[in-house]
Amino acid sequence: MSATKNNVYTVSQLNGEVRHILEGQIGKIWLNGEISNFSSPSSGHWYLTLKDSQSQIRCAMFKGRNQSVRFKPINGQQVLVKGAISVYEPRGDYQLLLESMLPAGDGLLAQEFEALKLKLAAEGLFATETKRPIPSNIQRIGVITSATGAALRDILHVLARRDPSIEVIVYPTQVQGASASQLICQAIARANQRLEVDVLLLTRGGGSLEDLWCFNSEHLAHAIYNSALPVISAVGHEIDTTISDYVADVRAPTPSAGAELLSKDKGNKAEKLILLRARLQQSMKHYQLQQSGRLTQLTHQLQRHEPQRKLQQFEQRFDEMQMRLENALQHKLSRLTLRHQQLHNRLQQRSPASTLTLEKQRLQYLTERFNDASSDYFKQASLRVAQAAHKLDTVSPLATLSRGYSITSANKHVVENAEQLTKGDVIHTRLKQGSVTSTVTKVSVK
Repeated sequence: MSATKNNVYTVSQLNGEVRHILEGQIGKIWLNGEISNFSSPSSGHWYLTLKDSQSQIRCAMFKGRNQSVRFKPINGQQVLVKGAISVYEPRGDYQLLLESMLPAGDGLLAQEFEALKLKLAAEGLFATETKRPIPSNIQRIGVITSATGAALRDILHVLARRDPSIEVIVYPTQVQGASASQLICQAIARANQRLEVDVLLLTRGGGSLEDLWCFNSEHLAHAIYNSALPVISAVGHEIDTTISDYVADVRAPTPSAGAELLSKDKGNKAEKLILLRARLQQSMKHYQLQQSGRLTQLTHQLQRHEPQRKLQQFEQRFDEMQMRLENALQHKLSRLTLRHQQLHNRLQQRSPASTLTLEKQRLQYLTERFNDASSDYFKQASLRVAQAAHKLDTVSPLATLSRGYSITSANKHVVENAEQLTKGDVIHTRLKQGSVTSTVTKVSVK
């Protein structure tokens, strides 16, 4: 994209230019990191951040790509990813558009294998024109393998059956482990120094990628390439592929097939067929590598003008807005829920029902206090009445009457002195039980 006059860009133009530069110059890379901020919206796309102890980068893996991932990513998980550097233009963030994802431990060896294969192919170690032909009249075969492995027994069995005249010289070495690659290189060098065989057969039985890893050494690849003796690689089973298969002059699918390739049968038809098949496979692999590089270049060019990339940008922006909307709605809902709870609590505090309940409790409390106070008061009053009655009883005339005394009255007045009466007066006498009315017949005064 050309800049406007005086190198004045719009923001959109600048972000687009940066995206084209990153996509065109860096291309696809492998990256190892820890997942964080993983999200999977309803669109089916994945968005995440890959980080290490110091840095982080945003990543996007669209639905068409993440369907091939055999596990569900989680935050905190270490993964190995492959993707292309790009720019999310609406926000101006550079990001990694993921194409594949593996758990970190499973993909490191595969990544190293692919990187070394591309490097050696660029150096020309796999070129078809550098392959040496297999001698037509083989007298001695040098076998580089483990002296105790099953591969050696299979090779000897095939040679004994097909062509017992061929001599076999074994260059024993380790074919598995950290030091195996160096020992194999020493065996190749020893065979080239002696020059006692017509061809070398580098072989071992099948195994896992880790078991066969010593045959993926860059040092071993150069040793095979620089060997003066033709080298046939027969490592593992037919489905196994190693760097030594690419750089060797011929690749045999199995150790037994390697022995058949180097020995003659009736009419020599099988030998020609195996040789032609091996060369065809070698040519196909070399052609595939060339076309893979060409495809990568064309893919980078296409990405600069690919409508799908624009569509992915819009999809990513839509997902971003959707997640922001969901977060905003969730935040608003949380605030409204909290406000509702606060108002509910305030209403409960001021509710007539709550006030009535409190007043009922208060009335019950006051009633109980009143009842207790009334009971105490009546008890105290009853006690005082009893005490007063006792005191009154002690001074009451009735108490005197009960002891045998009487009260005499005349004209409604108590008679205290005989001088108050005269003969003929009517008097009333009150006794303990009943009263007596009598007439005075005599008055005596002392």
